[in-house]
Amino acid sequence: MPPPRRPRENRPAPSEAARLSNVLLEEGFTKRQIAEILGRNSAIISHFYTRGPHSGQAYVAALHAVVQEVQAGGPRDMESLKRQASQYVTRRRTKTGRLARVRGKDTVQHAPHDQWTSGIARAGRQHISSGASRLSPVVESAATAGGRIAFTVRASKGRFLIDSGRDDDSPRIRKHVVQRPDGTEERSYGNAGAGLDAQEWQQRVSSNSGDVTAAITEWMVETGRLAEGATISHLELRGWKPHT
Repeated sequence: MPPPRRPRENRPAPSEAARLSNVLLEEGFTKRQIAEILGRNSAIISHFYTRGPHSGQAYVAALHAVVQEVQAGGPRDMESLKRQASQYVTRRRTKTGRLARVRGKDTVQHAPHDQWTSGIARAGRQHISSGASRLSPVVESAATAGGRIAFTVRASKGRFLIDSGRDDDSPRIRKHVVQRPDGTEERSYGNAGAGLDAQEWQQRVSSNSGDVTAAITEWMVETGRLAEGATISHLELRGWKPHT
């Protein structure tokens, strides 16, 4: 006999943003198109249905304006609807009232008028080969703020010269080691303590013509952590301003 079905968990009621999205779906738009109109990733539309009655509240005014435009027989092309929605889409605010940071695929951005407190950037094999320029702004912002940085390095496991977990590599690093099936390993530096001095690293990056990957590789070779000639395939760099 098949096992008895488990009762479905009660899902939260869909939000007003979900109701307005349903109207647009009935008008022939797809979820991907709705997200494009709002200038967001398509995953945001699914959140309207699964994260409670208040999810997507920041997009209700924009969705309402678009629904009105469509139902009134106005332009239905994407560019017109995106312009209509852009008048109402605003960035989400935190509980303290500050504008929330916006996370993209490879970086976390902050508006120019916000006070910088933290940032993160990632670079894969292809971007690293061209200099990993998207990592530099995090180092520069942290240095300007008198902050700290930490980074995660991915390279061939056999090219690391110190066993993971030893204090002369990175204290408590076993908590930050990821083994990859392709024979590479990820190790983190600066996570266990107070981080690494961002101003010092800004100087290192500058001496390598802005190439963060080259600066990190040079440091790891100099300190006996990585074999000379080893190639870093992926990097994640984090910067923050310590609480005073």
